[in-house]
Amino acid sequence: MNDRLPAGYRTTTCPRCSGGFACGAGADREMPCFCASHALGAERLAELRSKWSDCLCEACLATLAADPGQAA
Repeated sequence: MNDRLPAGYRTTTCPRCSGGFACGAGADREMPCFCASHALGAERLAELRSKWSDCLCEACLATLAADPGQAA
């Protein structure tokens, strides 16, 4: 993973798949995190937050957003 991340990004591990990724949840609006592009809905977000205390990688978020009925 790139050692020089944009401001507000951090390296972390996805709690769902254990893959490493760059999380930009704290990034500024000029370079928002990939998570901002996934529409999960309030109920799904609450479900994910109750199960995991940290961010999920883009692949996991995309999978869960594409199939709302899939178990988190």
